[in-house]
Amino acid sequence: MTEPPHSPRARIGLFATCLVNTMRPRVGFAALKLLEDAGFDVAVPTAQTCCGQPNYNSGDRQSARHMALRFAELFAEFEYVVVPSGACAAMIRVHYPRLFEADDAQKPLIEATAGKTYELVSFLTDVAGMTAVDAANTTTVTYHDGCSGLRDLAIKAQPRRLLASVAGLELKEMEDAEVCCGFGGLFCVKYPDVSAEMVRKKADEIVKTGADAVVTGDVGCLLNVQGALLRRAEPVRAYHVAEVLAGMTDEEAG
Repeated sequence: MTEPPHSPRARIGLFATCLVNTMRPRVGFAALKLLEDAGFDVAVPTAQTCCGQPNYNSGDRQSARHMALRFAELFAEFEYVVVPSGACAAMIRVHYPRLFEADDAQKPLIEATAGKTYELVSFLTDVAGMTAVDAANTTTVTYHDGCSGLRDLAIKAQPRRLLASVAGLELKEMEDAEVCCGFGGLFCVKYPDVSAEMVRKKADEIVKTGADAVVTGDVGCLLNVQGALLRRAEPVRAYHVAEVLAGMTDEEAG
């Protein structure tokens, strides 16, 4: 593991995201542990809310703009913003600047926020230079690539690189790991039948690997896939990659 960039104690604002906060808080604690173990000072602004992605995806650009400005102001004091979600990180890093015209007075603030925002695992590898984690797990896992992280942020090798450093962990790649699980934020609400068929196919590929667990970088994907596996009574667990890298899975908790 290398030293953090720029300053030995670069200050990070951790954006927990709505789904982490309400459905899987352990992911937030795992992200915090990984960042602090890497030598960063981390704060979690208590006034943080949604990044505005549901508004943006549904065409409510005005509300999305308001939420983007609030987000940018809230996290302005930090050197970096780190997000344990490819979808939310992509919203901030890629889509926030598209909400503001070039001559908008708020454009520089939004672009600065976008430029310093990173998905968790890409930050640890691409910015902090982390090559290994201090964790052990004898579970066999397969990895699902979330759409936003893969397509908007080019996150593919980074999580696999760190998972390979977990002592005892075996990664079994599934077929069509890059194919959408059917969650897609509001997509699963607007097109439930299509979404259900997509996650059925994803569950099939997960089970075929024989892995004990499926790992992904987005809680939305995790919940969608986990639900499909539970409905089929498959003995396959679902984890966020941060939980595995931080040693905070059910197996490791004992």
